[in-house]
Amino acid sequence: MGYFGEDTPKLGFGLMRLPKLEDGKTIDIEQTKTMVDMFMKAGQTYYDTAYVYDGGESEKATKLALVDRYPRDSYTLATKLNAWHMCNNMEEAKNQINISLERTGAGYFDYYLLHAIMDGNVHLYDEYDLWNYAKQLKADGKVKHWGFSFHGTPELLEKLLTEHPDIDFIQLQLNYADWEDEKVASRKNWEIARKHGVSIVVMEPVKGGALANPPAPVAEVLKNADPDASYASWAIRYVASLDGIITVLSGMSNIAQMEDNLSYMADFRKLNAEEAQVIEDAKAAFDKVNSIKCTACHYCTEGCPMQIKIPEVFAARNQELIWSNPERAKREYDNQTKESLASTCIACGQCESACPQGLPIIDLLKDISAAYEN
Repeated sequence: MGYFGEDTPKLGFGLMRLPKLEDGKTIDIEQTKTMVDMFMKAGQTYYDTAYVYDGGESEKATKLALVDRYPRDSYTLATKLNAWHMCNNMEEAKNQINISLERTGAGYFDYYLLHAIMDGNVHLYDEYDLWNYAKQLKADGKVKHWGFSFHGTPELLEKLLTEHPDIDFIQLQLNYADWEDEKVASRKNWEIARKHGVSIVVMEPVKGGALANPPAPVAEVLKNADPDASYASWAIRYVASLDGIITVLSGMSNIAQMEDNLSYMADFRKLNAEEAQVIEDAKAAFDKVNSIKCTACHYCTEGCPMQIKIPEVFAARNQELIWSNPERAKREYDNQTKESLASTCIACGQCESACPQGLPIIDLLKDISAAYEN
């Protein structure tokens, strides 16, 4: 039985982590253009950005690299309305689509999402009446399909899909490392979506890059199964093989990542039974690894009063937890905390309320401070 989006090419270009120039801040438009050209030549069509990505620069880059250079009917474009990040009230929330349309020059959006809904922020989407607003945008022709991206509990997802049966699709964090994770709940949320007959766009298939360079025990499992396959290919093909998937977003940051992704997704084939067992073995290996499961989305940093570079600090800590390299961990920590140490955290909780992964950030910062500031 078919489903909405079944015929969509299964690799989506996530525009959240675009390549940067040497300053580390400015998007490298020329490299992005090359990546778009490669993506289009391979017959892929789905692009995903958001009002808040790179403070709006992602949408502007989309115009320069894609919209200005290709016919509008040759690709599909998704963006998102965020009611809690870079937004102060209902009027600002509802005006985001106008700004997004101006930034991208796209004329309309094929997919429009209420962004990063979690148990702690869903009240804003309700209070601002954004569910009905999204439906009206579709009726007005500004968007073709609407839905929401989700980082909440299975109980909340069940509630939302029951209350809003007319949504066209949802976006979920699905990957093999989070499949049975109690907080991310990839499997449970996927099952609820399919129970309601809702199609899914996959985000974080390689868990913010963690599964593109997995811990040694996981890497060993995958390399023994196929020495020539990239680690990312296992992760992306796994979720693309699930039922009800529209496309799998890969936040590619350079030409090499684009080349790798296209090498196995331009002519996508689902995992066979033997390959599926390899993933089960990789899951078991990953579950035994102690690490901070941060995807570096940076939602936590925008409102941090102490301007702590939380994802970068966590990445430094993972150098020791995952790779058993305390010297590098300390060196990277020192490089990232010149402005503000982990110990400057005032435990205001802003970061924890914004974290899609539900991480105990305050306690983690205390641990890192004790490890590297003595």
